[in-house]
Amino acid sequence: MTRTLARELTSSIGQTVTVDGWLHKKRLLGGLNFITLRDRSGLVQTLIDNKDELEKLRGMQVGTVLALTGTVVADERAPGGVELHDVKVNVVVPVMDESPIEIDKPLSHQSDNLDTLFDNRVIGLRNVAESNIFKIQAGIKESIRQYLHSQEFIEFNSPKLLPSATEGGAEVFKLDYFGKEATLAQSAQFYKQIMVGVFERVYEINPTYRAELSATTRHMTEFIQIDAEVGFVDFQELMAIVGGLLKSVTTNIWETHKPELIKLNATPAKLPDSIPQLSLSAIHELYSKATGQNSIGEKDLRPDEEKWVCDYSKKNLGSDAVFVTEWPADEMKFYHRKSADNPAIAERADLIFRGVEIATISMRENHYEVLLQQLKDIAGGDPTADGFKYYLQAFQYGLPMHGGFGMGLERLTQKIIGLNNVKEATLFPRDINRLTP
Repeated sequence: MTRTLARELTSSIGQTVTVDGWLHKKRLLGGLNFITLRDRSGLVQTLIDNKDELEKLRGMQVGTVLALTGTVVADERAPGGVELHDVKVNVVVPVMDESPIEIDKPLSHQSDNLDTLFDNRVIGLRNVAESNIFKIQAGIKESIRQYLHSQEFIEFNSPKLLPSATEGGAEVFKLDYFGKEATLAQSAQFYKQIMVGVFERVYEINPTYRAELSATTRHMTEFIQIDAEVGFVDFQELMAIVGGLLKSVTTNIWETHKPELIKLNATPAKLPDSIPQLSLSAIHELYSKATGQNSIGEKDLRPDEEKWVCDYSKKNLGSDAVFVTEWPADEMKFYHRKSADNPAIAERADLIFRGVEIATISMRENHYEVLLQQLKDIAGGDPTADGFKYYLQAFQYGLPMHGGFGMGLERLTQKIIGLNNVKEATLFPRDINRLTP
């Protein structure tokens, strides 16, 4: 018999159908025995009142693969408003071992239970609420692609094995590469700038690796980054593209995944068409005045400051997100561009959304001689080294004014849903304490 999915049963009332999936839950109540089956589209409840059919399930545990044939009956009390009656049971793959966790109940995301959650991730992801997180994340990726394609971006993939650290510093994983030292890519930075000379507008959505000694709710050693670069653009145009991306994605995901978001108690983002901008110094002054904690003169935002400025922005500016602008040039990367109007400031912004930075945006220095000097002065880099010389060729042979951004997919997912820890929005998180499963 042709397989019927759980979501199709409401249009098959009165018909005899076969559903295939996993045993999700058993409720044995004597005369009334309910078996819930899970497939890719959802759950279906089945009523088994035949002792011989019920006997086939003796000893079978959650995860057993079943094929159940029965008549579809309307019942508003059942998941989806229907259930199967007069069921014939076919055990396709028996599972005799009891599941280490109860996947038919909400799994705790309290901070002291996260290790248990991740240790049992292989099975726990079968929990409907857990899998909904990653259905939403897949929808977010699709929305990102749709928006960027509408803006004429071309998707590409850059290598993740590099001869040296793109960003510099100690946050790099080193490995032996056939007798040579290689590093895992900290970003797609050099390659996306190179590709501006080919396509003008490019992006990739790929893994990124940072050897950060941070055990926080916002850091991981491996994460997915949306890396994009735009040619023939100025700073305000660049921020408009990034703001448009956030607005488009947060709107579209509620159109495509509203049921899943509601089940996770998510709330729609409040975002105007133009996301407000506040300078770093202005935020320090506002925060210091409001809280009595002095951050004036600091070169970055404190984590609690990021949360505070989003609360301030939502209340006073009507936006869950804010661009933080006017960052000090003495803190910039060598490839960043200084403001022509004020060389003490880098043309950089951070996008803070619901209390956490989700993207860094900056214009790049595109003049070859200036870039060479900044490479030497800021990064102490050797222009002839393998890690730089091919990158520099793109500028030597002509790149327009350009800028780009990096946005963390897991952080974006976390904040759209309202999760407390970025690792909750990661299938198999990696941090300083975890390399499995």
